[in-house]
Amino acid sequence: MRIDTIAPAEGARTSKKRLGRGIGSGLGKTSGKGHKGQWARSGGGVRPGFEGGQMPLARRVPKRGFHNHFRKEYVIVNLSALADLPAGTVVDYGFIMENGLAKQVKNNAGLKVLGGGELNVALTVRAAKFSESAKAAIEQAGGTVEIG
Repeated sequence: MRIDTIAPAEGARTSKKRLGRGIGSGLGKTSGKGHKGQWARSGGGVRPGFEGGQMPLARRVPKRGFHNHFRKEYVIVNLSALADLPAGTVVDYGFIMENGLAKQVKNNAGLKVLGGGELNVALTVRAAKFSESAKAAIEQAGGTVEIG
């Protein structure tokens, strides 16, 4: 391959339409706009969503739902994800994110530990929230629970 043989893919580059350049071009006279009417005028056409004066769909359909701006979303991790860790590990938000044990959440308010699965190793777990079952399981395994 040489630099002088490089060419764009077939059909990747098209020449621009030259409007109003004679009958032979196929785009002369009315420049592909037909005769008269709203679409033939300069600045012609209608805005997006205009349905010819009929009540638009966006106004016909009722408003529904509510978005709570004060909602707190937590990064959630189950005990089953922590079961394979070595004893004595300090588990906090940073540790969870570094090891990919939970999915990132937008505007998160911290880490929440849920009691799904079994835990047999003593861990120190720091999180913003714990479910009752998770707290009991961590303490029963000999670990400590730190809220904060």
